[in-house]
Amino acid sequence: MLAKQNKIYTVFNNPPLYFFILLSFTFGCPIFAQSNQSGSDGIETYQIEAYRLGVDEEFILDGRLNEPFWNRIIPITNFRQQEPEEGNTPSERTEIYVAYDASYLYIGAKLFDSNPDGILAYQKRRNQGLGTDDRFMWILDTFNDGRNAYFFETNPAAIRGDGLLTVGQGTNLNKSWDGIWNVRTSITEEGWIVEVQIPFRSLDFNPENSNWGINFQRTIRRNNEEIVWSGWRRQQGLFRPQNAGTLSGLTDLSQGIGLEVTPYMTTSGNRSWLADGETDDNGNFDVGFDASYSITPSVRTSLTINTDFAETEVDQRRVNLTRFPLRFPEQRNFFLEGANIFSFAPASGVEPFFSRRIGLNEGEPIPVNGGLRVLGREGNTNMGLYQIRTGETGDTNREDFTAARISQNILTESNIGLIYTRRATLNDDIYNNRHTVGADMEFGTSSFLGNKNLQFQAFFVWHNTNTSEEDSKFWDRTSRGIRINFPNYPFYGWMSYREFGDSYDPAVGFTSRNAFRRLQPTIGYERNINRSNIVRSWEIQARYEHLMNLDFEPETLNFTLTPLSIEFESGDEIKLSFGRNFERIYTGFDILRDDSVIIPSGDYRTWSFNSELNTASYRVLSTELEYTNEGFWTGTRNIYEVSATVRPFPGINLSADWSRSDISLPELDFSTNIMRFRGNIDLTPNTALTNIVQFDDVTEILGLYNRFRWTIKPGSDLYLVYSYNWIQIENRFEPIETQGALKINYTHRF
Repeated sequence: MLAKQNKIYTVFNNPPLYFFILLSFTFGCPIFAQSNQSGSDGIETYQIEAYRLGVDEEFILDGRLNEPFWNRIIPITNFRQQEPEEGNTPSERTEIYVAYDASYLYIGAKLFDSNPDGILAYQKRRNQGLGTDDRFMWILDTFNDGRNAYFFETNPAAIRGDGLLTVGQGTNLNKSWDGIWNVRTSITEEGWIVEVQIPFRSLDFNPENSNWGINFQRTIRRNNEEIVWSGWRRQQGLFRPQNAGTLSGLTDLSQGIGLEVTPYMTTSGNRSWLADGETDDNGNFDVGFDASYSITPSVRTSLTINTDFAETEVDQRRVNLTRFPLRFPEQRNFFLEGANIFSFAPASGVEPFFSRRIGLNEGEPIPVNGGLRVLGREGNTNMGLYQIRTGETGDTNREDFTAARISQNILTESNIGLIYTRRATLNDDIYNNRHTVGADMEFGTSSFLGNKNLQFQAFFVWHNTNTSEEDSKFWDRTSRGIRINFPNYPFYGWMSYREFGDSYDPAVGFTSRNAFRRLQPTIGYERNINRSNIVRSWEIQARYEHLMNLDFEPETLNFTLTPLSIEFESGDEIKLSFGRNFERIYTGFDILRDDSVIIPSGDYRTWSFNSELNTASYRVLSTELEYTNEGFWTGTRNIYEVSATVRPFPGINLSADWSRSDISLPELDFSTNIMRFRGNIDLTPNTALTNIVQFDDVTEILGLYNRFRWTIKPGSDLYLVYSYNWIQIENRFEPIETQGALKINYTHRF
């Protein structure tokens, strides 16, 4: 039957087909279907035409696909394996249906399974990783240019996972974008069913373009099987919009008037324990709002007043035993939603704009009085703008922050861009208005040597002097670099070169190290073993880093060989690597930041060994074990990292992590420990309880963090947050601070 359907729709433009169309209308037969064709170049293309609902056709979101219009659509079924055997027929059948009306896009999926009892659905939390579960993923390239896409995923428990996908060197998936959409699922005797409703108001697109890029991927977890519709080869895949199929027939779409208002209310209380044993109590009640308006269907401006981030999760505790600062990731949604547009030379290790410089000072919050954000695209031009005013607190003055980004798409997979940031500290005579300007370019092709991927990247960044007293030259305040990438199968590799001036320190950026020149090549080989029932794939990789100062004198030389990296059919993995390291330091540094251990200047040559064992995450109990033995300056260091996660019931994930470093130096021996417990209790996809306990024996601070989130409806949430910190003094814990907060927001669309 399927072969006949493919044959019919492949010859859609032939006159005899109009007779079949007439019959389909007359007798109610399906008429909207897949179309697989071979183009003039012999490359197979994938197309699907969306069915438009009639005025009398009703959609009910219940996860059952029992509305009559679904029966009028011939589904796409032509999936192929990407893993374990590239191009093979999947072990289970999949059917995908697409429909729409003026306001919504509807996607239906029948995911057949010959063993319904084997369907896995541990997760019930939004954007939770689904490496444990059966899953259904899809992307929408609403501009149909193969550069950016909306990413969506769900599992049999109907969680909502989404993000913004940007292509380039590496895959950049920003999962902090929380689009407003909905999904329902059901498990049947034949498998599981997905029904999706996505408002067009949640998407940016060109209304004059009736064709979008679209692709689908399904995971059958117990087999570790990945099946893909279009672009099923290993060097392609769902996360490359340039390999997606085409969704056609989208006309007369509505985004409403494009106005969205999200008011919020928050109340909080805080108690601090002072050195003299007294306590300092304070409370706060506040209101604010975010409002966004679509200037065009693809450009959206947002205004935030009295911004509050009470719901933001606590940073993960780390111990820094290096000479350089640690980078903590951004977790505030207001800044994360534009992260894909502000991405600058990804994979090249340069960040002229790092949003944690706004509203945070060494991890402590600074009030954000208000801000303006513009994100979007016109034609082939992508644009982003932040204008933020922060308030005064303690010794920190009010500041104005500006960040602007523009990039132009050229050719088929290439772009060039500019970035600008400004930081102005008000009522301060020391700091200048600090300006940073950068340019980057990305050139890519998927047809190198016929069907290989090749990417080239380059960047240049400059900033002015940070203070009125600084005396540095133009080139001292710049960074520049190039990178070439060959992301293919079975051979892959990349090579990068970059230079950072000795005064390079962008005021709204992040850099862990400056005053260096760095060359870093990597090459690897990966092979799947199709005839083995035990081993799925193995990989070997060699990596070299040659870092010099600006006078071309070596400072860091690293060679790492990974001769063994194996993934088993069960999903378990093992990895072994060896390394040789050279490090030169010109001045001594304080490891623990308390003057107890000082590493003297000099040259250090060391060896390292690393081993990892990860068990498959779909098991009720999964573990990650890692051991490293390495030379550590004048001595040695043994690092033990253990992580275990237990999932006794769907929606309950309990994990414990322990990291220990045993350091032996001629001066003394010491150890550091970090312990972390996390309990995620998600009774439904709309409720989430997070419990985190952290302790490290360097700061000797024990922290407790609890957050409850109730999604009243997509876009509207209630948060209850509570935290408590203690410090260890003479084998007992004394309280430092406790905080509690309630926040509620509600989104109105017009």
